[in-house]
Amino acid sequence: MSDSSKVLVAQGGGPTAVINQSLVGVVLEARRFAGISRVYGARHGVRGIVNEDLDDLTQETVANLELVAATPAAALGSTRDKPDLKYCQEIFKVLKAHEIGHFFYIGGNDSSDTVRIVSEQAQAAGYPLRCMHIPKTIDNDLVGNDHTPGYPSAARFVAQAFAGANLDNAALPGVYVGVVMGRHAGFLTAAAAMAKKYPDDGPHLVYLPERVFELPKFLADVKAVHDRYGRCVIAVSEGIHDASGKSIAEQLVKNVERDAHGNVQLSGTGALADLLCDEIKNQLKIKRVRGDTFGYLQRSFLGCVSDVDQREAREVGEKAVQFALWGDRDGSVAIKRSGQYAVSYELMALSDVAGKTRTMEDAFIADSGTDVTDAFRLYLCPLLGGGLPDAHRLRRHPVAKRLGG
Repeated sequence: MSDSSKVLVAQGGGPTAVINQSLVGVVLEARRFAGISRVYGARHGVRGIVNEDLDDLTQETVANLELVAATPAAALGSTRDKPDLKYCQEIFKVLKAHEIGHFFYIGGNDSSDTVRIVSEQAQAAGYPLRCMHIPKTIDNDLVGNDHTPGYPSAARFVAQAFAGANLDNAALPGVYVGVVMGRHAGFLTAAAAMAKKYPDDGPHLVYLPERVFELPKFLADVKAVHDRYGRCVIAVSEGIHDASGKSIAEQLVKNVERDAHGNVQLSGTGALADLLCDEIKNQLKIKRVRGDTFGYLQRSFLGCVSDVDQREAREVGEKAVQFALWGDRDGSVAIKRSGQYAVSYELMALSDVAGKTRTMEDAFIADSGTDVTDAFRLYLCPLLGGGLPDAHRLRRHPVAKRLGG
């Protein structure tokens, strides 16, 4: 165990519905260890660390922590800062000044890389610091994990949203386009397929960033479905791209915005949905065409949480503390699946996770490129949790016409 008895925990990247479960898992588990004197939380991730904006979470009551755990979004606040070596050196200075012996960072790919650099700085300085990355991302794109906390709840929201959109589209037929988060990985968009109950239910077409997007083929697909059913529901990943890898949003939008990492801004804008809808209207001459961009709604939607996700998000926080204090190793906690559905937790080397991106396996994507396979449905089903709402239809009992026609 590290010589220091102080713990620091922070949250980074996009909030999720269950990231606070991981936070509270760290706090409560750390407070159970007799050797831990203080548990601090950094406000707004690594930005809060360099600014020394820290809270003493040792003083929080268990009752309030449990209420916070069940609340979506990042209770400590998050950040989109992507620390380089110089930034991480500043982080390490603060950790050392406050005599932090255990650093836990809850986040995705970039967060794991930050933990890796800070860990290397501590080792180089001979400072006894345990550094732990706790997985979190709705994109489900962390390598080495069967799935990532935050994804199941976001997937549940997407599945339910498309089930509702399908009912709306069936009542007032036309074309509906729903754009879902996912720059490089299509796991979240693919969750829309879980909305299907009857053979003619939508989404009828699913477009993922793991496959090349071709506008002429897209229009032909839409026309074929519309000709068959008189309507069409489409799930589209924000990260769809052409054969060169250039995003479709970047090609179609005149004034491209970029985020703090230099990436084309895909979320928080309805441009892609609007432009795809315009193409359908103009090229296929279909009058009723509507589009939505789910944006931030799918990340922290209150009241739409997978109970499986909540439980596992708590456990990854607890296991991170156990690995750090009992195992005395740095690393990234990973969720592994076994049997019909059970999980275990392993500690991966930070270098095996940091800066890497998982995408959907080919076995999960149908040969058509516009649907998922049964293997994906079996993969996702246990993650969504119990009590999914169900939709029903009136049975047709046509009355014979008397006026002909």
